[in-house]
Amino acid sequence: MRLKLSLCLLMGLCLSACLSAQEPSAEKIMDQTISVKSTTSLLNTLAADDMEGRKFGTPGIRKAAAVIAAEFKKAGLHTIPGDSGYYQNFIMVSSKIREKTVKVNGQIIKEDHSLIISSQPEINIDAQSGYKVLTAGSQAEFMKLYRSRQHPSDNALIVLDRSLLKLLPRLKGMQQNQFQTPYSTIYIVSQDKPTDYSLKATNELTIIHLANLVGILPGKTKPNERVIFSGHYDHLGIDPNNKTDSIFNGANDDASGTTAVIQLAKYYAKLGNNERTLVFAAFTAEEAGGFGSTYFSNQFDPATVMAMFNIEMIGTDSKWGANSAYITGFEKTDMGKILQANLKGTDFSFHPDPYTDQHLFYRSDNATLARQGVPAHTISTSKMDAEPNYHKVSDEVSTLNLSNMNNIIRSIAFSAGSIISGKDTPSRVDTTTLD
Repeated sequence: MRLKLSLCLLMGLCLSACLSAQEPSAEKIMDQTISVKSTTSLLNTLAADDMEGRKFGTPGIRKAAAVIAAEFKKAGLHTIPGDSGYYQNFIMVSSKIREKTVKVNGQIIKEDHSLIISSQPEINIDAQSGYKVLTAGSQAEFMKLYRSRQHPSDNALIVLDRSLLKLLPRLKGMQQNQFQTPYSTIYIVSQDKPTDYSLKATNELTIIHLANLVGILPGKTKPNERVIFSGHYDHLGIDPNNKTDSIFNGANDDASGTTAVIQLAKYYAKLGNNERTLVFAAFTAEEAGGFGSTYFSNQFDPATVMAMFNIEMIGTDSKWGANSAYITGFEKTDMGKILQANLKGTDFSFHPDPYTDQHLFYRSDNATLARQGVPAHTISTSKMDAEPNYHKVSDEVSTLNLSNMNNIIRSIAFSAGSIISGKDTPSRVDTTTLD
């Protein structure tokens, strides 16, 4: 049955050709659940001033979490077994090194030439303490070691070439906020091989209780095969030095993605025909280093995850204009081609990531599962070379194209259909060639 042209014009649907092949009930459900009105309402709520910028660990983000949990309940999603409703609780540690003395081969290392990442209150080690000694002479070697130490299973001293000194400040956030672990990682910048070394430091620790929001739609015939839809709901909080507008509303980053996740949950729940299990997740602490998505992703056997749609900053038009978005790591799997094929004949198009020099595939909340081989991709429209409101207090709802954003959500909803039904299964990421 075909939609009448007048109805298409009235509803502003770019997907008329694609939707015409669906049953009327599916068309009606999409109109009811993913409308410009409901998308705008949700976005305004999540990006409102009273959310106080949704910085992790603050009253503002807890208020946002309650809104998301209520929306998941309204959609009829199942809660996480063994957890607190829709709240996936976990602990982080905030660390402040108060005193530090580092010596290598009898020489004191300058304060800014070392960094301690530890959730232990006291660190007192030397060359006989059993630390693994590793070295990095290039940025590529550094990044490989850095990734391997995000979930350490032993203690390590990493010696960096002097040319890598500029990278230490980038680890400050990881030093300040980290998962609780009995293992420590110490970075030092030195040209000398540490045949003898010692380190003493005191560490002021604060426990931070955080939560992702997770809802589930069990699959009809393939319940052990999962498809994930995600976005992060945290942002940067408040700028106390800004007397004009102090709140980082984060409308695009990433209230837009969180809104999409909620809208998709409502649509699929009402549609009620998902053969695979659908998991809807809103992550915390992305801005602090992706801690929410890292914790979430490590709760899964990656072999059970068939695909991950991570949605990040879809409120502005892409470089190709309206009715378009890009997929990070497009060439890593055939997931993008599946989505493109499902949208054939519509006005909407998915493109490969045009900003490959920024390595976005491993910089967003899809990264943990992608590194384990899951076809986990981020969908975005953000012009990474020209987004005037990125990480600024001016990232407000009024700056976004809400009609286009709603259309992107509808396009994701439709194009994912063959993966949700089990008809299509994207190829896996080749983990032997991670970059």
